[in-house]
Amino acid sequence: MITSDVQLGDGVEIRHPELVNLYGCDIGESTKIGTFVEIQRGARVGRRCKISSHAFICSGVTIEDGVFVGHGVMFTNDPYPRATTDRGDLQSAHDWRQIDTRICEGASIGSNATILAGITVGARAIVGAGAVVTRSVPPDAIVAGVPARVVGDVRHAASDRTSTEPPPS
Repeated sequence: MITSDVQLGDGVEIRHPELVNLYGCDIGESTKIGTFVEIQRGARVGRRCKISSHAFICSGVTIEDGVFVGHGVMFTNDPYPRATTDRGDLQSAHDWRQIDTRICEGASIGSNATILAGITVGARAIVGAGAVVTRSVPPDAIVAGVPARVVGDVRHAASDRTSTEPPPS
């Protein structure tokens, strides 16, 4: 389902529009959206991004240009979620406070990672598959694990990939 209030930039590719839930969000030009993706009202996805299948992007999430979001990535926007109020009534929009999250230009989020509310993932950073990101990630950092910790730097990893030397044994 794609509601009428969704803003789609030129060249956005949604392979199976009947198998996504997009409502009240903005999607930048030339972005690709996989199947079974949900993007909620108020979320923003930049230009030339790839959002893989089964990703959940909730309200309050801003994804800048050129970001990769792997399969099954989950974002949150409430650090203390509850179904009911202290009186036992079901919570409504008035009972919680949205905490915004930002994924900066060129970052990559690995499959099945979880990004907690209020996090900033810096430009060009890489979040490893399955990581649980509980703290902001510096630009160019590589983070992995539960909770995610810095395990490298993409600037060093890039030079390692271009080396003609065999890896150490």
